[in-house]
Amino acid sequence: MKLRMGSGVVVSLFCSTTPPLFISSSSSSAQLRLKPPSSSSLGARVCCHMAHAASSITTPSPSPSPSSAIDFLSICHRLKTTKRAGWLRKEVQNPESIADHMYRMGLMALIAPHFPGVDRDKCVKMAIVHDIAEAIVGDITPIDGIPKEEKSRREQEALDHMCKVLGGGSRAKEIAELWTEYEANSSPEAKFVKDLDKVEMILQALEYEEEQEKDLDEFFRSTAGKYKGPSLEKSIIGAPH
Repeated sequence: MKLRMGSGVVVSLFCSTTPPLFISSSSSSAQLRLKPPSSSSLGARVCCHMAHAASSITTPSPSPSPSSAIDFLSICHRLKTTKRAGWLRKEVQNPESIADHMYRMGLMALIAPHFPGVDRDKCVKMAIVHDIAEAIVGDITPIDGIPKEEKSRREQEALDHMCKVLGGGSRAKEIAELWTEYEANSSPEAKFVKDLDKVEMILQALEYEEEQEKDLDEFFRSTAGKYKGPSLEKSIIGAPH
């Protein structure tokens, strides 16, 4: 995979147990490659020592390899470019993407009041992966006429593929478990995040109504009486922390 970057850029992410990931530049493009750092610095010697120590451990690293991480993130890029179908149907100008929606849900979980029995950190993680399969299948809505079982099958297949691309390690397993738990609505966190999904949607609808003079009342009606979490319909940030 090629990245268009300036010269001399070093990518150090995803390299906790491997030598740093360097970008070798050639004119305006750069080719990813693994390369040991210069042995002249103390930091380089420490990095090499850690890499050598890690290589002697038989337990797989919890982190994906750099190439697997980049391939996975390249798929996730589609979440940033795929617009939410409901807003397109209502001809909203410059509608939010799937990633926009998940990001604000993550912020909602982060600033939400404390509710007994709900792991807020887990909710943040769940919020940012709950629609991740849509990077492949797109934003399927009820108006598309696709049966719920078929929608679930497509999304499960997409998730399995993405986790395989990520390398199938503990990080992929965590993403799959969070997504499955959300889909099954099988925990207090899943119920809470499903409520966040509705709250974020109606907040976005309100903003579009005010900015573009749209009638989006159907989105408000679609959430009425459907909140299952702990009093979320009454307060998302107003309760004591």
